[in-house]
Amino acid sequence: MKFILIGLVILQCTISIYAAHSHSFLYYAEQVVEEEESFVTAFAEEDAADLNSDLFYYYVEQWPGSSCDTKKGCCYPTTGKPATNFSIHGLWPTLLNGTWPEYCNPNTLHDESKISDLIERLQSEWPTISCPSSNGSKFWKHEWEKHGTCSILDQYAYFESTLNIKDRVNFLQVLENAGIKPDGNVYEVGAIKEAIKAGVGVSPVIECNADASKVSQLYQIYICVHPNGKDIIECPTTLKRNCNTTVEFPPF
Repeated sequence: MKFILIGLVILQCTISIYAAHSHSFLYYAEQVVEEEESFVTAFAEEDAADLNSDLFYYYVEQWPGSSCDTKKGCCYPTTGKPATNFSIHGLWPTLLNGTWPEYCNPNTLHDESKISDLIERLQSEWPTISCPSSNGSKFWKHEWEKHGTCSILDQYAYFESTLNIKDRVNFLQVLENAGIKPDGNVYEVGAIKEAIKAGVGVSPVIECNADASKVSQLYQIYICVHPNGKDIIECPTTLKRNCNTTVEFPPF
């Protein structure tokens, strides 16, 4: 009888120890699962961030005097001649490998009713000078569907952010502060770049065209913008655009 009681005690202790170890193992297994789930979530967020980190924008303004002073010529919008100032050409999503995605979402068509309170600013800062004359709607539709749908911004934010950048950089004032004016004189491209770098804080890309006499003109200015559409950044890739060392800055 004594031996039976001892055996029962040993058996009970063994069961208790096994149960304790089983509970510890289950707890450990649950912790591993939780840690793996946390890792997966973190990885997914990091992966999404990496996708966005491959994207930036070229913000581009054009000088209307150079656009009009070519064999092709130009047409003023139906709202009248634009102000003597640079005007927005676009905000163009670009990848770090140098490619330009286009028409990324054919289901997200331009809806002008969504930007109705921006129309007055668009007509002033983002006018069209293409022929035939128009009110700009076709131009904005083109820019949104070709470029805006490839951004991470919705339609309203895309246009508003671009307009806000225009207000911030004020290229014409920056150049005039450096003595570079649209007076038909010839200026060093290097001086134009230095003036914009000093005034805006980042290095620009300068693009030129040619007038009817094949004289090189200051045509477009590019700077780079963060994917958020707000922060101006140094361009992460090199963009080459044709330009002589000196260019004419024609009046408008």
